[in-house]
Amino acid sequence: MISNQILQNTIDGLKTITRRDFFVTDIEAKVVASTEQNQIGNYVSIVDDFINSQAESQAIQGYHYFKIFDDNTVEYVLSVKGVDEEVYRIGKMATFQIQTLLVAYKERYDKDNFIKNLLLDNLLLVDIYNRAKKLHIENNVLRTVYLIETQEDKDINFVEIVRSIFPLKSRDFVTAVDERNIILVKEMVEKEYQQDKEKIAKMIFDTLSSEAMSNISVAIGTTVKDLKDVSKSYKEAKMALEVGKIFYSEKHIISYDKLGIGRLIYQLPVPLCNMYIKEVLHGKSIDDFDEEILTTVNKFFENNLNVSETSRQLYIHRNTLVYRLDKLQKMTGLDLRNFEDAITFKITLMVSKYMNYMEKMSY
Repeated sequence: MISNQILQNTIDGLKTITRRDFFVTDIEAKVVASTEQNQIGNYVSIVDDFINSQAESQAIQGYHYFKIFDDNTVEYVLSVKGVDEEVYRIGKMATFQIQTLLVAYKERYDKDNFIKNLLLDNLLLVDIYNRAKKLHIENNVLRTVYLIETQEDKDINFVEIVRSIFPLKSRDFVTAVDERNIILVKEMVEKEYQQDKEKIAKMIFDTLSSEAMSNISVAIGTTVKDLKDVSKSYKEAKMALEVGKIFYSEKHIISYDKLGIGRLIYQLPVPLCNMYIKEVLHGKSIDDFDEEILTTVNKFFENNLNVSETSRQLYIHRNTLVYRLDKLQKMTGLDLRNFEDAITFKITLMVSKYMNYMEKMSY
């Protein structure tokens, strides 16, 4: 089904060329697109009678009407103002144009539907290959799934923006999961696809950010070669998006194969995480530490446990930093100047973030 906006754009273009007025009605005889003012939404009784007639075209009361078919079923009726011979030719050409659009959009819809079911594991293995063959989708091609999270905005069609980034790549697929999430199944070049993955993600992020002026996140799954594994890449991209929100919130582009320890923690059961926190913090929680201590610790980690550089970046005296580290040691028994203790507390911070996230999701 073509959107009403596409129909409107089409007949507006036809009017510019032919200088004739058009309107299009659906099978309920309601006007869905028109070059004349105040017609959209009107019921046209003549069209209702015409749809039920045997004629494919008919001149009635100053307009020429043409049926537009989809698989031998009337889908729309096109009306051109005037009844002369030229109007008939214009109407036939316009009908052919819209009918061609119907076929193209139907094919794209079928492919989108197939890709959605493929991503959600709704297809049997034999159905994947059979349907892919019918839709002329190749099997053994390198593909990467990108999951793009946007801010909900009714005024911006993010799906069409993403499609416009790859206009000539008919073997790339873009589909919407919901109002905020878009999936791009991107065909990759055999050579250097690992580097290309990051470039493509950055291009998507930059384009959408400039168009929407809002927060955009792009998650990347691994590259797969078999069509049946596309769902695996999608699940990886989905995990990358979630893990990125928990542990790498400052990053807008996150790749599954660069999640590091965050991937491991994300897959831990919550009861095990609780046991770990109690063991390390002796019954305390991260919420028991004030913001000053946590800011100091994070900066200390950023600077690879370098006391001098950390105190310089925090604009505090070296002794003040040492005092804060000693205070933390008294509370936890961990001396962050010791590498093993620092690793333990770093993991504790990440596990706490994960637990807080899971708690929020459970509400």
